[in-house]
Amino acid sequence: MEIKKLNSDLVSVEWLHKSSDAINLIVLDATINKVISPDSTRIPKARFFDIKQKFSDVSAPFPSTLPSKEQFQTEAQLLGINNDSVIVVYDDKGIYSSARVWWLFKVFGFKNVAVLDGGLPQWQQDGFQVENYTDTVYDLGDFVAEFHARLMTDFNGVNEFRNEKDTLVVDARSEDRFLCKVDEPKEGLRRGSIPNSKNLPYTVLFNGYKMKSKDVLQTIFDDLVEHETQMVFSCGSGITACILALGATLCNYNNLIVYDGSWTEYGSLTP
Repeated sequence: MEIKKLNSDLVSVEWLHKSSDAINLIVLDATINKVISPDSTRIPKARFFDIKQKFSDVSAPFPSTLPSKEQFQTEAQLLGINNDSVIVVYDDKGIYSSARVWWLFKVFGFKNVAVLDGGLPQWQQDGFQVENYTDTVYDLGDFVAEFHARLMTDFNGVNEFRNEKDTLVVDARSEDRFLCKVDEPKEGLRRGSIPNSKNLPYTVLFNGYKMKSKDVLQTIFDDLVEHETQMVFSCGSGITACILALGATLCNYNNLIVYDGSWTEYGSLTP
């Protein structure tokens, strides 16, 4: 069996289980800071997508910085990813870093990718089996990256966007962080928020490990957006902002942008 095209940016654990024999299906474990050992478990045949070391610019001053097109293409090929692959991404929290990986593939021109709704916790909760990791070298893939710069922005870009009437900057951090009631997790980073931004904590989109229904998500985003035609998503370091991008995509919003450096960069570069 071969899957030609995914019909959604979010797939269920039931769908993945039924589709597991598809010859062009690649399952990626995007768990952040995961240490792979013989005791590590995964969804069967999953390949580890190392966000922090392989798919970030480790020389950049801020964490999880967007890699170059060349780096992303090389590392994706080493994972055996082809242009005709169908990719499903999960993580061990439900939906967390998997959304970042989904967005990265979009940024680098790969469309046949989806997030596993509920991730590894939902997979196990529904009774599907896991297996231990084994050392695997994959056949080199033929994926060719194409950089879509408009999907990401930086410090200068977000400073322009925040003053545009047709653009809404949305912060995925908790309300307490957004309102400066608690310290930032990153030591030395000041409290604050991007001027003119609104707060939508990413956790609001969840029902347990899974995303809320499309109707509920639609209400959440429709209540947030007034007249703007595009949204820029920010968070702490560019990870959970992508969860908001996923939710907005499921609601058929277009013109979505992720602020790569997010508050870690913005709070460091502004007084």
